[in-house]
Amino acid sequence: MHGQAPNTIRHTSLFEPEREFMQALKTSRASRQKALRATFRGTVHSALSCAIFFSAVGLSSGCRSSNSSPRPSIRFEQVPPAQAGGPALLDQIKGTVLAGKPGMRIVVYAHGDNLWWVQPFRSHEFTDVGSDGSWETATHLGTDYAALLVGPGYRPPAKLTTLPAVGNNILAVAMTHGSSGPRIEPHTLQFSGYQWRVLSSASFNGGELCDNSASNSWVDKQGYLHLVMGPDGDQWHCAGVALPRSLGYGTYRFVISESTPLPPSAALVMFIRDDRQDSDDRIDMDIELSRWGKASHSNADFVVQPYYIPQNTVTFNVPAGLMTYVLQWEPGTAEFRATKGAMMSPGADVMDHVFTSGIPVPADETVHLALYDFQHSRSGLRHPVEILVRRFEYVP
Repeated sequence: MHGQAPNTIRHTSLFEPEREFMQALKTSRASRQKALRATFRGTVHSALSCAIFFSAVGLSSGCRSSNSSPRPSIRFEQVPPAQAGGPALLDQIKGTVLAGKPGMRIVVYAHGDNLWWVQPFRSHEFTDVGSDGSWETATHLGTDYAALLVGPGYRPPAKLTTLPAVGNNILAVAMTHGSSGPRIEPHTLQFSGYQWRVLSSASFNGGELCDNSASNSWVDKQGYLHLVMGPDGDQWHCAGVALPRSLGYGTYRFVISESTPLPPSAALVMFIRDDRQDSDDRIDMDIELSRWGKASHSNADFVVQPYYIPQNTVTFNVPAGLMTYVLQWEPGTAEFRATKGAMMSPGADVMDHVFTSGIPVPADETVHLALYDFQHSRSGLRHPVEILVRRFEYVP
């Protein structure tokens, strides 16, 4: 026994610490598992308590979870081609708003000349979103297109150097390059010795957007220009033509076959305007044949825009039959005349007026002829209307 003591002592001294270490390790693992089970039970209890509490008081948003409402976003469905089209060419752009809310609207921008321009017009910058999230509007052509989802009270700038970020009543921003589809080419016709561009997309006339159809403007075998507006299914189409270049100072003469049978809301407007200017800055010189929706109103106006300045408008009545309308544009003056017949015979004048205030200086102004229905959504006009323009003349 005595001789074995050292072996026993050596055995104890070598292996007893190992057994103690293993026992401690088992104890540590058991403690950690117990702690984890307690933590899990506490978390579940807290979550259930939170859910029960906020369910009882009707504030389900009080408990943060991974199922929070998604942020609104914009998806493009149809995009116009990447094309610098200028003020004359427009196309449709469509999309869908995801996770939107009532009252939100879309603002579209097109990129051109290193700027983003609000679409389709500065005076018509908002596009409503349907109950299914869909939206659609006309836009001038550009290299890129953007859509902003905005809340009530947002006022979009007419142009931007860069697109804004989300925030300050902007709920979503989406941008896309123009499509690689076929280019949109302008329609043209020959009338009175000039090549005219035929309006074939939306324009903002009479306080509303009007869809112009290229088939509503044509020249007959006698060389007369026909402008027609009317229904096509559920759509109302207007008509218009414009010269592609500026003629500058000089005398502009229009011979119209007959305008007195026009319905009160129908308008034939012959005008000179720079389409590249912002709508608020444009200075038009207009010959307007319309009663503007009121049967008792005079049927003609001479105007240097803006029309709401009293001295900028002269109102009068033109008789039935062939009429000639003249605008003589010179530095600082614009003289308008309305004359019976086509030859401007002495004593045939119906109205003659000279404007000397706010007369524009030639730049990119071009001649336009437009036939449209004033405030069509309220006018009640449902039948086609046609105007015959016999001749246009320009003398420098």
